[in-house]
Amino acid sequence: MTQQFRITLLPGDGIGPEITAVAIDVLKSVGAKLDLQFDFTEALIGGCAIDATGQPLPAATLETCRQSDAVMLAAIGGYKWDSLPRAQRPETGLLGLRAGLKLFANLRPATILPQLIDASSLKREVVEGVDIMVVRELTGGIYFGQPRGVFAADGDQRGVNTMAYTGTEIDRIGRVAFEAAQKRQGRLCSVDKANVLEVSQLWRDRITALSQDYTDVELTHLYVDNAAMQLLRWPKQFDTIVTGNLFGDILSDAAAMLTGSIGMLPSASLGASGPGVFEPVHGSAPDIAGQDKANPLAQVLSAAMMLRYGLNQPGAADMIETAVDTVLNQGYRTGDIMAEGLTAVGCKAMGEALLKALV
Repeated sequence: MTQQFRITLLPGDGIGPEITAVAIDVLKSVGAKLDLQFDFTEALIGGCAIDATGQPLPAATLETCRQSDAVMLAAIGGYKWDSLPRAQRPETGLLGLRAGLKLFANLRPATILPQLIDASSLKREVVEGVDIMVVRELTGGIYFGQPRGVFAADGDQRGVNTMAYTGTEIDRIGRVAFEAAQKRQGRLCSVDKANVLEVSQLWRDRITALSQDYTDVELTHLYVDNAAMQLLRWPKQFDTIVTGNLFGDILSDAAAMLTGSIGMLPSASLGASGPGVFEPVHGSAPDIAGQDKANPLAQVLSAAMMLRYGLNQPGAADMIETAVDTVLNQGYRTGDIMAEGLTAVGCKAMGEALLKALV
């Protein structure tokens, strides 16, 4: 019997529509082979939503996402909207989407593909074999804490943001991280700044207490500054990392660049129930938008994460990941991962190669 899934597409801005088109074709091909039907509905978010409605996250978009089985987001933002007030910027729409869908856990893999190892800016012996999963808390911390704003103070201005976590929020993301570690190598590193911040002292206490429920996972702790240094010094020491919103934002991008190109990396944002959001970690790249230069592989791999974590279709996810591996072995490269002696292709041609590789 055919299984049906409702997918909300949020192509967004810049290269978003181009890479989304490739991912749709790949999903349709996989669906035809495995008797899966995807019903796609497109909605507005980010800059294109601002242009059309004046809002970065229209209410209709959020409601469409809530009614779907999964959400596939491409990219938002661009120079055009950078001068808008913060509440009206594309990024505010993304924060609103995460909050509106109650997505509290962001999973960001950083895996070194053998075909791209020389694309990394670090030495081969440092990055070869790196396979890290960063679990970032997504709806708490300094990005959402109150009070916040810019205020008049004693004849000057004062900018305020509040970093705050409850024990419940820490336990919730901690369980996601411990369970992720159980499925990997059984090692979890919790990153905080407990030597300075009271909120991090609570974080460390709660994660430590939670570890008693996961005796098969080895728990360690690092301060965030040391963790950033260790990611560059010897990244193979890490398996799964769990941390708060701000630290996770920074460390996950640092881990991403170990791979040589942020254009290769997917992510998943999950809640306790309801649809997750699956998106590449790169931006909208407005400087190459519409030129058929974009790398669609991170979007395609995000579709694979959607199948694996959002729709419980691991076989379909495996099929897509194998196809990506195949086209890389065949030497196809977009500009961001191009190397001497390989075959340069654009976004559309990479999509065509993926379709041929799907078996």
